[in-house]
Amino acid sequence: MIARTLPARSEVAKEHTWDPESVFASEAEWEAEFDRVAATIPDLQEFKGHLGSGPDAVADYFEAAERALRSLGRIQVYATMFTAVDSSDQAASARSERVRNLTTRVNAALSFAEPEMLQIGIAQLRSWARDHDRLRIYDHHFDRLGRRQAHVRSEEVEEVLSLAAEPLQAASTVHGILANAELIFEPANGAAGDYELAQGTYADLLTHPDRDVRRSAWENYGDAHLALRRTMAASLNTGIRRDVFFARARHYRDSLEAALDPNNIPVEVFHNVLAAFQANLGTWHRYWRLRKRVLDVDHLYVFDTRAPLGRARTPVPYSQAVDWISEGLQPMGSEYVTALRQGALEQRWVDIYPNRGKRMGAFSMGVPGTHPFIFMSYNDNVFSMSTLAHELGHSMHSWYSKNRQPYVYANYGLFIAEVASNFHQAMVRAHLLQTNRDPDFQVNLIEEAMANFHRYFFIMPSLARFELELHQRVERGEAVTADAMTDLMASLLDEVYGGVVEHRSDLDRQRSGITWAQFHTHLYSNFYVYQYATGIAGAHALAERVLDGKGDAVRAYIDFLSAGSSDYPLDVLRSAGVDMNSPEPVNKAFAVMAGYVDRLEQLLGEANSG
Repeated sequence: MIARTLPARSEVAKEHTWDPESVFASEAEWEAEFDRVAATIPDLQEFKGHLGSGPDAVADYFEAAERALRSLGRIQVYATMFTAVDSSDQAASARSERVRNLTTRVNAALSFAEPEMLQIGIAQLRSWARDHDRLRIYDHHFDRLGRRQAHVRSEEVEEVLSLAAEPLQAASTVHGILANAELIFEPANGAAGDYELAQGTYADLLTHPDRDVRRSAWENYGDAHLALRRTMAASLNTGIRRDVFFARARHYRDSLEAALDPNNIPVEVFHNVLAAFQANLGTWHRYWRLRKRVLDVDHLYVFDTRAPLGRARTPVPYSQAVDWISEGLQPMGSEYVTALRQGALEQRWVDIYPNRGKRMGAFSMGVPGTHPFIFMSYNDNVFSMSTLAHELGHSMHSWYSKNRQPYVYANYGLFIAEVASNFHQAMVRAHLLQTNRDPDFQVNLIEEAMANFHRYFFIMPSLARFELELHQRVERGEAVTADAMTDLMASLLDEVYGGVVEHRSDLDRQRSGITWAQFHTHLYSNFYVYQYATGIAGAHALAERVLDGKGDAVRAYIDFLSAGSSDYPLDVLRSAGVDMNSPEPVNKAFAVMAGYVDRLEQLLGEANSG
C-alpha cells in the first residue's frame, strides 16, 4: 500500500505554481529574446580597445553591458523555472544548456573590460566617476576593481578564463542531474504502509513519528547516494580542482583567499566561525542527551535527531503560514508586509508543493525586471512554514535591493545572503512563542528552530571544515577518493554527535558520511557554506535589535536590505549594527540555541540537562 504518492508536474494546480509568464509570456518570446542577446555579442566586442578614449566610452560600455546582462538574467530565470520543478523535462534541460552556453559567450565578450580599465588606471577611473554624472554611480565598482587589480589577468587570459567557466561548471551539473533525475529511492515504510521517498519528501519523512518510517527513509536515501558515490566524488573532486585552478590562475595564495578576498573579507572571519562552532559543541551534546531521554530510547541514531518530541503536531496550511509570517513581521511596517503577502498569495512568487521530479531543497531567485521567485516543497507543517519564511526573507532582500539600487549594485553578496532569511525565521518564532502558549505547539516550534540550527550551526560548519580539508588536500597534490570523502565527513559529524548519537554498523556510518553528496550545489560554490553560520548569527543579532525596540533598528534593517552590493558585506552589516569581524555574534547565536534547549527542557518536564 502506498500511503503517500506525489503528483506529476502536469497534475499540479496552476495557482500553486510560480509564474513564468510574468518573465516571458511564451516560450516563443523567450526564444526571441535569446536570439536578440546572442545578436548583441559582436556589438559588445566593438568596445574592445576603445575604453581609454574617455569617460563617455566607459559609460557607453556599461550601458550596453547592462542591457545584455539584464536580458540574460531574465532568460536564465525563465529556464530555471522549468528545470527545477521537473528534472525529467528534456526540453527544459536543453533550454538550460543553451543558456549556459550563451552566458559563457556573453561573459567572454565582456572579458576585455576589466583589464582595459586597469590599463586606464583606478585613479583615473575614480576621477572620471567624481567629475562625470554618467559614471558617478560606479565609484564603488571601481574601488572593488582596484582591490582585485593584482588578480585580474591580461585580456587574452581573462577571455580564456571566461570560456573555461562553462565546461568547468559541468561537474556541478552532472552531480545535480544524478541527484535530481537519476537517483532511484526505495520507498520508506512503516506501520501504515509505504511512503514515496523523493527529494521533495525526504525532510518531512525524517520528522515522522513512526521510527521505522524515519529509519527506512534515512537508509534508503543514503543508500541511493552511496550507490553513486564514486561518480559524485569524481564530480566534486573536479569542482574543487576548478576552484584551485582559478585561484592559481588569478595568483591567490589558495582557494580560501580567492573566495573571500574579492569581497574584502579577511580569512580570519572564516576561521573564527569554525573556532566558535567547535567551542560550542557542548550545546549540541546536551541537546542529543535531552532527545535520548525524551524519546526514551537506549540508543539514539542519526534518524532520531529530528524525531518529534511533543505529543501532537500542529498542521499549518500554506495560507495560515503566510498569515503567521506576516504577523511576525509587522514591526517591519506596512510596505514590507504588503509586498510579502502580495507575492506569496497573489503574484505567484512561490512554487509551493512537492511533485514528481521536483529537485531537492528550496531557494529564492530573481533578477532586476522580475519578481522574486521561491522554489520549495511545502508540507503543511511548522517546518515548511519556517522554510517559507526563510525564502521570503531572501525574496524581500532581493525586492528591496533590486528596487532601490542601480543595476551594478542590485545583487547582494553571498556573505550576507543568509541574514535576511534567518531574520524572518527569528522574528516569526519570537512572535509565535509569545502569542501561542499551547505547550505542544511550543515544543513543535522549538523542534523546528533546532532543526534550522542543525542545518546552520551543525551541518554547514561541518561541511565548511570538510570543504577546507579537501581543498587543502588537492592544493597539496593529494588524491581524494569517494571513501576518503565519506570517512572524513563521518568523522566530522561524529565530533558533533559527541558519542551520544550512534551508528548501528559501519554501513550506517557510511550513510552518515555520504552527507557530502547530498549537497550538490553548495559545495560547488567556493567556500559558500560557512556563510550559513555567519548568516544566522547576523540575523539573530539584527532581530534582537528590532524586537528590543531599538530606535533605529527597523530603519537600519531596511537600509541593510536596500544596500545590495553598494558597499562591502562586512561594512553593510556593521552599518546595520553587527560586527562579523568578531566571533561574538556566532557565540551569541549559540546562546540563543542554548536558550531553546533550556525552554524545551522546561516544556518537556526535564529539570536537569544531564
